[in-house]
Amino acid sequence: MQGRGRELPWEAVAPRRAGGDDGESVARGALAEKKAVRIEETRMWHITLTVAGSAVPSDDIRRALEQLAHDHPFLLAGRYAADHAEIRYWEEARDLQDAAALALRLWGEHRRSAGLPPWEIIGLEVVDRGTWQQRAKSPSGGPIVPGGVQPF
Repeated sequence: MQGRGRELPWEAVAPRRAGGDDGESVARGALAEKKAVRIEETRMWHITLTVAGSAVPSDDIRRALEQLAHDHPFLLAGRYAADHAEIRYWEEARDLQDAAALALRLWGEHRRSAGLPPWEIIGLEVVDRGTWQQRAKSPSGGPIVPGGVQPF
């Protein structure tokens, strides 16, 4: 479905104002000008976010990641040590840039509510569903050789 969108009637997405005929007349006027609004389709992206910083007790980071999983239900897996962690999850977004932007904000936005340590993001991988599925199906060919080129 990449690159395809769908059209919704303007009234489905038109802003509505509370109270009075004035807001309704504005919406009717907008309807006369706009017949349809294009809504972009979204896709699922697999995110791997790696964070690191000063060491914290392992129980604290475990509890914080568990709370993050509760707050952000798409969380698939988390690995942690006292000074770094990696989380993997699915994100729904229009394109890779949107998915990456959402992923880069995740740690900071949930820092207080989940009790996450003030670590910095040190790694980010964003791949589409097809790439993730292809990787899951193919047998691992071993480590990538630096300076070498090899088939998947």
